[in-house]
Order: sequence, then C-alpha cells, then structure tokens
Amino acid sequence: MTVIDVHAHVFPQISRDEGRILADDGQPWLRVDGGGTGMMMSGGDEYRPVGEALWDAARRVADMDAAGVDVQAVSSTPLMFGYAAEPSRAADWCDLVNERILAFCADAPDRLLPLCQVPLQDPSLACQVATRAKAAGHRGVHIGNHVGDRNLDDEGITAFLAHCATLGLPVLAHPWDMLGADRMRGHMLPWLSGMPAETQLSILGLMLSGAFERIPASLRLCFCHGGGSFAFLLGRADNAWHRRDIVRADSPRPPSEYVSRFHVDSAVFDPRALRLLVDVMGPERVMLGTDYPFPLGEMEPGATIRACPGLDDADRARLLGGNAEAFFAPAHDLVTTEGMTQ
Repeated sequence: MTVIDVHAHVFPQISRDEGRILADDGQPWLRVDGGGTGMMMSGGDEYRPVGEALWDAARRVADMDAAGVDVQAVSSTPLMFGYAAEPSRAADWCDLVNERILAFCADAPDRLLPLCQVPLQDPSLACQVATRAKAAGHRGVHIGNHVGDRNLDDEGITAFLAHCATLGLPVLAHPWDMLGADRMRGHMLPWLSGMPAETQLSILGLMLSGAFERIPASLRLCFCHGGGSFAFLLGRADNAWHRRDIVRADSPRPPSEYVSRFHVDSAVFDPRALRLLVDVMGPERVMLGTDYPFPLGEMEPGATIRACPGLDDADRARLLGGNAEAFFAPAHDLVTTEGMTQ
C-alpha cells in the first residue's frame, strides 16, 4: 500500500540577508553549522537547533526510505509564516519561500509534494500568491490557524479559503502563536496544551460562526495534530448547541454535522485516541501525519495507525495513504465517494 505523510516540515536554506525581504529585524533564516546540524534563527536570536533533514532533500528521502514512507507533503515551518510583516513584503517573502520549496521537492518529484505559504494577513494578496504558486507547481497551501486576533472564520480569510476551493488547492491548517502563552511557561506547554486548544478553536469557530455555510463544500481542508482537542470535546459542543441559543445563533446545524467538511491528520500518538478520532471523523477523513522531522513527531511513521484497534486492512490503507491520494489529487481527477466532495 502507498504510505503518504501529509504533515512534514521543511526550512529551505535562506540566508539572513534574504530574510530581510520579510523584515529588517527578527526575520526567519537558517544557519547551517556543518556536520549535519543547524539552527533556525529569528534575526540574531537562536530559535531551535535542527538537523539536515529539515533542508537536505537527499537526507530526507533516505529517512523516508528507512521509515517506509512513499510520499511526503512538504510544508514550511510555521516560524516562516511572516504574518506580522507588512503585506507586500510578506508576499515577496512567500514567493521566495515557495520557490525554495519547489526547488527542494524537485530533487525527488515523485516523493516530495510541495505546499506553498501565503501572506494571510492580506487575503487579497494571499489569493494572488496562491494562484501563482499553483501555476508554478505547488499542490496545496499551508496556513496558520489565525492571524493575530483574526480566526479562520474572519470574512477575509474565509474569502481566501473559498478562492482555494475555486483553484482546487487543498489547505493544510497548522496551529501556531498559541493563546495564553504567558501562562504556559516551561515544559513545552504551548506545544502540549496551546496547540490542541488553538486547533479546536479554529474548527469550532468555522462551525459555530456559520463559516462552513459560506465556504464551498468543495474545499479540501485538513487540520494538523488530529484536530487538537476537537474530537474529544465534540459532545460538549453539540450539547451546548442544543441547549443554548447563543451557541447556535449563527449555525443552522450542530457541530457534529460539519465533520464531513474537513480532514485531520493522525498525529495523536496513542492508538486509543486514534480510535476515537476515527469514530468521530470517519475512516475516510483521517490521514497519516507525523510532524517530521521535529522531535515531537511520530518517530515510526504509521505506527499508531497500525496499532489502532478495530481498523480493518482497508481502513488502515485509507489512513496510511489512500485518503491522502484523494485529498491531493488534481481537482479534475477527483471522484465523488461517500464522505468526499468533488
């Protein structure tokens, strides 16, 4: 069976001078230190030590071979989003990043599937960048789950998502810049607690605001990290929708009736949690995601899927690759099946 990882990051080799396209200070860039090591940088500050798999395509493909992964969808590291920058500079930055991602994937075009990024702080520019990126060969777009205090249900952002639906460009939404960070000091709590909360907030915001009623059903949208805490708390959201008019004021349907509008990846790391996720989402809407090559990712790609109780061979094949093949298929190749839109 084909194994496709939909959640894998890259940080192409971008110098500090090149990063000044985005900002004069605090710009993201990559310092390569030699010996297969490097440092993600924010201006003059060290952000995170990294290894060569983050920027070296040959090393990445070797890791994929060793792990039994056939294809990776390659997306930028969220530090690179640039949402706080002046929009025109951010658009130029995204064009540079997208060009470098294409060059990275060109080293193994049958194995590496490029996803672009966009200046989401200006939805009109984001539409232009996404259109250029698709024409250049990108197979999807990678976005953060918010821009400042604007969530995905913001009118401009939903217009961008509708544009992606028109382009037939799949969208991968990743949490970042976590809420309540001043209360999550140490122990990587922003990643352990903030990221799941951010993703649940994004999903419920789209549901309860009525945004899913305004966005074309043809949009292919996937949330990372198993949708965060959404699946476990869906019953709470449904209960609130049925009992409180202020919850259902803008949404004609309860949250559980919108789960067919998006996918999630499998990065939950516990077969019991994955079993719940599949029960909530359906086996046609969960795709392998590892968060490669970062240390909080799944070190043995697909291990949680293979250990998940109650999945038959057909379901495992769908989660490991079949669903992703359909998700990233060119729009004209899509076939309508139960739980999917054309």
